[in-house]
Amino acid sequence: MQESVDFYTKVLGMKVTGSSEIPAANGQVVNLESEGGGAQLELNYYHSGSRYSTPYSAGEELDHLAFEVEEIDSFLERAEKAGYPVVAEIKTEKSRWVYIQDPNGIWIEIVK
Repeated sequence: MQESVDFYTKVLGMKVTGSSEIPAANGQVVNLESEGGGAQLELNYYHSGSRYSTPYSAGEELDHLAFEVEEIDSFLERAEKAGYPVVAEIKTEKSRWVYIQDPNGIWIEIVK
């Protein structure tokens, strides 16, 4: 969980707004919010032995999250220095989609 919290706060600039344990599910939850009170994200983690603890399977569950940044190239440079390089990029005449992965393998789309 801490690696994910670090990614979303240090790389994407979100802030933690709350966290708690979920004893009935043998897990924990951390709530985050984008700078300026924008998007909210809830991270859930289930400890080993929880009936909800299953490995993430790309393409079978959450596809990706998208975040808007002020300037794509400078963001990507900072993300790569933090250990999160570009994993895919698609360019057209009018659009550009760039993806990095969070610590759990979830694709993060970076847009301007």
